[in-house]
Amino acid sequence: QDGDWKFSLESVKKLKELMDGKRHINPRMMVPMASYSPCQEKHLPEEFRPVCKREDAPMIFRRLSLAAEDDLCEICANAACAGCF
Repeated sequence: QDGDWKFSLESVKKLKELMDGKRHINPRMMVPMASYSPCQEKHLPEEFRPVCKREDAPMIFRRLSLAAEDDLCEICANAACAGCF
């Protein structure tokens, strides 16, 4: 979840894969991650398409990608959760 937007965990994981894939490109040719938006990616899950119409889409995608970090358990990825640590 990001604000009023709610997405499935599987879609957020797919988003993270897409965004992480951009890190393996030559850094001189890459747009900074803070301004990267996966809206042009053909494999972007459909539930993210409405976000692409917003000016703050890159920041929303960045926050969602951070929530799917591998070192967090799925329960603790939810900000309302406390107890995994």
